[in-house]
Amino acid sequence: MAESTALFTDRYELTMIDAALREGRARRRCVFEVFSRRLHAGRRYGVFAGVGRLLDAVESFRFDDDIVAWLRSEKVVSAEALDYLSTYRFSGDIRGYREGELFFPGSPVLEVEGTFAEAVILETIVLSILNYDSAVATAASRMVTAADGKPLIEMGSRRTSEGSGVAAARAAFIAGFSATSNLEAGRTWGIPTRGTSAHSFTLLHDTEEEAFRAQVEAFGVDTTLLIDTFDIPTAVETAIRVAGPELGAVRIDSGDLPSLVRSVRAQLDALGATRTKIVVTNDLNENTIASLRGAPVDVFGVGTAVVTGSGAPAAGMVYKLVEHQNSDGDWVAVSKQSPEKQDPAGRKVAHRRLVDGIATEEVVDLGPKDSRAENGRELIHGFITDGAIRDEYRGATGVSRAREHHAIALAELPEAGRRLSPGDPAIPTVFC
Repeated sequence: MAESTALFTDRYELTMIDAALREGRARRRCVFEVFSRRLHAGRRYGVFAGVGRLLDAVESFRFDDDIVAWLRSEKVVSAEALDYLSTYRFSGDIRGYREGELFFPGSPVLEVEGTFAEAVILETIVLSILNYDSAVATAASRMVTAADGKPLIEMGSRRTSEGSGVAAARAAFIAGFSATSNLEAGRTWGIPTRGTSAHSFTLLHDTEEEAFRAQVEAFGVDTTLLIDTFDIPTAVETAIRVAGPELGAVRIDSGDLPSLVRSVRAQLDALGATRTKIVVTNDLNENTIASLRGAPVDVFGVGTAVVTGSGAPAAGMVYKLVEHQNSDGDWVAVSKQSPEKQDPAGRKVAHRRLVDGIATEEVVDLGPKDSRAENGRELIHGFITDGAIRDEYRGATGVSRAREHHAIALAELPEAGRRLSPGDPAIPTVFC
């Protein structure tokens, strides 16, 4: 089992359990729901990601002896609460949207059902994973749309923390990126890895030609040579002279990319390197990628923008109690009622209504279970039942399934829903 995730949480999760144990409500059955009240900056859809990572985190949510000892030394909670935590195992149910699914304002993307104590303690780990992964996947999906079928490589590890770099590579791949430069993401999640070369490698050598020859001798002519360390036209000529017209690719990492790409393409073609691809990097985002749509770019490498959610590093998801049992065992629907944050109470069922294969509405049913009619493609699926985790949503298999599902869900969007310009959500969320 992986290292414990139990302390990737906030102190108040434990103190709430302590108080609830003292008054006798800690073991009342509850339902918590994860949703976003709005989409960031006029985006038209969100991409739900992080399920596989969350399931691993729930499995590893254990308070071992060292953790309990530290909590005792810090006097975080009472002895009774420590006894409870020392045997903590999530034994409830977790249901939600499939990873890679699209979501909209109010979409009930995740539902956690269990006792108050075992469900409330998961709030921080749930939100930290889903908010980050969904933000990255949403940005990545928009970049894939902007690239219009051309492959993208995730290259953002050095622009975030080490763990987030791996998570971002996973989320970007689910959203349609072709590969990552992060080797740990390749090892852990089965994502294809790719890389080129840095300017430091060129500068290590006495001449650019020596650097190119060393790289070609090591990796063959199918390698990618970095051509913007000095003068690009000179580097292109040198690259083809060293590797021949069968050179795999050249990379441009600076300058006025639209004009540079066209001039490099013309020069490569004139030198007979008609099959040599052009890779572009240099702080790309969905808008700069879209601006290069008509240019002869073959591959995009994206770093900072994708790992930071392209300006939206969190998806705005919240974790709210929507239903609980009272002292008689009856279910009571509850919700926050502050003026600007009123949320629909009660557990929910969601469907995507389709007309001729195109999404028209997100239908969220608030009625009792036996009255809910089929309203389209079902969105809620079971991930954990009575504490047992479904393995098909985990590991490299789960990543592949999520990637495939995202492609299906994205294809259902109306054409206007794929626009990068700010606007209303692609489809309305209808509560009934």
